[in-house]
Amino acid sequence: MTTISLISGNCGRGRGESIGSGYGITSHFANEFLSSDIHGNPFRNLNATRQRNRKEFCVVAGVKKGKKHDYPWPDDIDPNNKAPLTYLSYFKPLQEKSKPVTLAFEKPLIDLEKKITEVQRMADDTGLDFTDQINALELKYEQALKDLYKHLTPIQRLNIARHPNRPTVLDHILNITDKWVELHGDRAGYDDPAIVTGIGSIEGRSYIFIGHQKGRNTKENIMRNFAMPTPHGYRKALRIMKYADHHGFPIVTFVDTPGAFADLKSEELGQGEAIAQNLRTMFGLKVPIITIVTGEGGSGGALAIACANKLLMLENAAFYVASPEACAAILWKSSQAAPKAAEKLRITAQEHYKLKIADGIIPEPLGGAHADPLWTSMRIKDAILQGMEELTRMNTKELLEHRRLKFRSIGVGGFKEGSEIQPERKRNMKASEVNTPKFSDIESELEDLKKTILEAKGPSDPITNQKLKKIEEDLDQEMTKAFISMGLIDQIESLNLELTRSPNPGQALTQGLQEKANKITEEFKKKLSRPGAYLGLKHKLQKLDIVNRLLELKESSEKLKSELNEKLSSDIKAKMEVLKLAKDKLSKGDSLDENLIEEVEKAKEDFEELLRSSNLKVVATRKREKVVLSPKLREKIVKVNREIREEIEKVINEKGLSWKIDELKAEAIKDSSSEKVKKLEAEIKEVIATALSSSQLKEKLENLRVELESSSGEEIAEGNVAVDNGKW
Repeated sequence: MTTISLISGNCGRGRGESIGSGYGITSHFANEFLSSDIHGNPFRNLNATRQRNRKEFCVVAGVKKGKKHDYPWPDDIDPNNKAPLTYLSYFKPLQEKSKPVTLAFEKPLIDLEKKITEVQRMADDTGLDFTDQINALELKYEQALKDLYKHLTPIQRLNIARHPNRPTVLDHILNITDKWVELHGDRAGYDDPAIVTGIGSIEGRSYIFIGHQKGRNTKENIMRNFAMPTPHGYRKALRIMKYADHHGFPIVTFVDTPGAFADLKSEELGQGEAIAQNLRTMFGLKVPIITIVTGEGGSGGALAIACANKLLMLENAAFYVASPEACAAILWKSSQAAPKAAEKLRITAQEHYKLKIADGIIPEPLGGAHADPLWTSMRIKDAILQGMEELTRMNTKELLEHRRLKFRSIGVGGFKEGSEIQPERKRNMKASEVNTPKFSDIESELEDLKKTILEAKGPSDPITNQKLKKIEEDLDQEMTKAFISMGLIDQIESLNLELTRSPNPGQALTQGLQEKANKITEEFKKKLSRPGAYLGLKHKLQKLDIVNRLLELKESSEKLKSELNEKLSSDIKAKMEVLKLAKDKLSKGDSLDENLIEEVEKAKEDFEELLRSSNLKVVATRKREKVVLSPKLREKIVKVNREIREEIEKVINEKGLSWKIDELKAEAIKDSSSEKVKKLEAEIKEVIATALSSSQLKEKLENLRVELESSSGEEIAEGNVAVDNGKW
């Protein structure tokens, strides 16, 4: 076929002048037509038009040969070719050899390779015998290779699965098949190159092959869309699977994709529906299905061709519901936590085999499948033949039941048919709210702690220490959860690592480390102060603060007592006995004689002088009022107090004061004396007081107050001196 371009219009009239606008005509002529006079009749009408319009007319003809193509079929097919349909595939041998790619954890091996190369070059240049040295280095290299590839972490295995030189699906298919024909199209107007399908034979038996196809270089990866199929690709796979089911061909699928293509166009064309159709259809196919995970298998995009009777994985393959990078970005707000996410997700073949997701692991050569692609393909071929030998013995009913039970038994233990199912339980997924203690529980726990601390004999009481240790452990767990949730755990670990590497870890922080620590602290306080966030942590911090203050008061009180006891002379102790005697008489209702009153006054003066000598300022003396209550009245007080607490909790829940109380606590942590704290306190008190005044509690309180006044008895004990740092 030959092309002629005709351009008509106003040609130049000298001096570059042009008038009017031109138009272009492109016509295709057969070679026979071109052999005729091109200046003849075909242009007669055009010339007549030019004469009528009194315009000049010129024709420019460009002859261009058509590009010779070899797809979908070449111009000259060799009838003697045994495989005449190989031209139907885009997959051709690469003209340039792939460049070697070194992964980050393989750098020690590269250093050894360089040493071996240097020694070999030295032997060639000098002519000396370095055989022993080369052999020693090669043994060292082999040992290092074994040690490295036998202790790979999950993220390292994932990097191997993503290696640019790793053999693709078509590489494996061409290595294991005797004959292979690729089939194209979804019969809806599109052929997705990200999924390849076709029919091939192994040892005289025909199989249908379906797989995700990655590119071997940048150009191929763009053409294959990095093995991320669109709905057309899944519908093409579905068409070929139905074809296999109709003709009775066993199906072998290869999985190697980061996931289905998630662009807007794919969603508009029904990406989810296409995957769902594949999942449903595969469970009803009446032919054996084996799936091989050769690289990475990402989410539903991989599962859409992986609902098989047997799922086999290469040693360094990975299968996941979300990539470690995406998981780390969601949980830890940073893709830098991908190694940790890969470990938690259990994406490796070994983990899948333990969980009964994978039915077998196909070994790879040391260095990964790209180190020896042909050897890897042969292991895949052996696994396919072995699996098909087992599955072809089953009839249709057994085959379908085998496939169903495989997915029912996934996981440790799996689901056993006929076993009882646990009843449905409602679960609150908001862990922070579930684990947050109630206000009444916190108050009672604090009261218990106060009582334990005040009744303890000395500051180092074992019971107090045990309770304090438990509070610190709970707080440590809450802090760790908060750091992870806030995305600060990586920064803290990095800071700890820098501290351990510091030459003087016991000394003060350097300026750089101090700035990092301050930045983490500020960000932590900022996120902690948000209303309604991290309630459990806030409660535990508040509780620990109160306990520490009580312990400090207890310690200072004990210290003060010991100092005063050291300064007490025998005379002072005798005078204290006088004070005690006076107190006992007053409690019995007896009157004091004049001599005893004088002794009491003298003892008070001496005792005040002792306090002044201990640098304690006397503030005032006071009377202690002691009310003796009957057991029945005490029971009434406890009951009313309990009702008041319950009513307050009810008001808080009904009026929606929880968020305001959280805001008050957050503001109090920042500055307890701020105007905002006072305003919030007043608002909360006003709401609670208004609600309580309208309840029956007001009447109960009035009745209780009357009973207290009628049964109260006052007993005054002199000699209680108040000092500026405690009560004596």
